[in-house]
Amino acid sequence: MAEREPGQSKYIYGPVPSRRLGRSLGVDIVPAKICTLDCVYCQIGRTTQKSTVRQDFVNVEAVLSELRDKLAAGVTADYITLGGSGEPTLNSRLGELIDRIRALTAVPVALLTNGTLFDRADVRAEAGKADVVIPSLDAGDERVFRAVNRPAHDISIENVVSGLSRFRDEYEGQIWLEVFLIEGMNTSAQQIEGLKRLIARIRPDKVQLNSAVRPAAEEGIEPIGQERLAAIARQIGGACEIIGAAPVAEPGRHERRACADVLSMLKRRPCSLPDICAGLGITRHEAAKYLATLRQEGAITSERRGAVTYYFSPSHGV
Repeated sequence: MAEREPGQSKYIYGPVPSRRLGRSLGVDIVPAKICTLDCVYCQIGRTTQKSTVRQDFVNVEAVLSELRDKLAAGVTADYITLGGSGEPTLNSRLGELIDRIRALTAVPVALLTNGTLFDRADVRAEAGKADVVIPSLDAGDERVFRAVNRPAHDISIENVVSGLSRFRDEYEGQIWLEVFLIEGMNTSAQQIEGLKRLIARIRPDKVQLNSAVRPAAEEGIEPIGQERLAAIARQIGGACEIIGAAPVAEPGRHERRACADVLSMLKRRPCSLPDICAGLGITRHEAAKYLATLRQEGAITSERRGAVTYYFSPSHGV
């Protein structure tokens, strides 16, 4: 493995402002984009390798070294979040990583997961080491599950629900269940009733409703209005909430300089995320962070062309 340059992060990104977790210091432990699902709404894009095989994907010592560097530099966060570019429970050393992160810091650990592998005892045991587990459930039946989440062939919605139900029996920490809503796919009265029945089996501490904020893997996935989300939240009942907008982080000097470089590039021509990474020699996570800051400020906008999202300054047409 090539030696890492000082200050360069391959596995650790942020802290980034999170709509659920405040300041989240991300740990990316699965390569892009290896996942058990190929969700139509995924902001990272289409799954390139659909798999249910757990593997040792990353150099654990390198991950911990980067985290030590961040902590030594005085970085603060509300959570250290395992997630990133693929499904983190596919990493066969997930439990070891959480144990060793806990040995480094008292910052709580959150796990972002699609919940598809919780029917496996090893995954439940390892995930149970986290302080907060945030799985997903986006359908009330098998037909819509296959349409929205496009799972690997050996995964069913019953795998997901029964696995998360068993996890609830075993786990004393917080489970925040995310439901991503797509108008016309999983928002009918029948689907909401189906979701409500499945949620009752899982028994999460919270149910968090979400809809499209960023460009999705497929075209036509649009945000749902707050009134509609509120009505669905009332239908589901219990501890159901709508995920709000992400807090806006105050950019530091280095981030401001990097944002200026990205904006300068986009004023000259529209660019995709890979274009920006290649042009400025930065990682995908760094580029995404700077783009998010610029979008929050209204300095840039985006447009999808086919499967590619292009970013540009409003003064430059696509």
